[in-house]
Amino acid sequence: QVQLVESGGGLVQAGGSLRLSCAASGRTFSSYVMGWFRQAPGKEREFVSFIRWDGITSVADSVKGRFTISRDNRKNTVYLQMNSLRPEDTAVYFCAAGESGTRNEARYDYWGQGTQVTVSS
Repeated sequence: QVQLVESGGGLVQAGGSLRLSCAASGRTFSSYVMGWFRQAPGKEREFVSFIRWDGITSVADSVKGRFTISRDNRKNTVYLQMNSLRPEDTAVYFCAAGESGTRNEARYDYWGQGTQVTVSS
């Protein structure tokens, strides 16, 4: 069982930056693929980025070059550095853990409660 707690969301102006954190419980954090997804109002949840246990990453085209995912296995934490934020990045951001490096949210077994990110124009 893995519990995930996100933090770091908030209100920021367009062009600004935020860093999201996701702290995980459990002794096997390093073996999981960690992903970030987001859900904007009235829209379906969408993939943002994932990072495998070996550091291999994948990033959605919509955030490529602006968002960077990283992990610290000693701290059982995954991060999402978000730069050059745009109003369309406004969403609830969710952290997830799974065993497969995939953009498919159905393949993730554990989810956090989400953290709100609001980007004003």
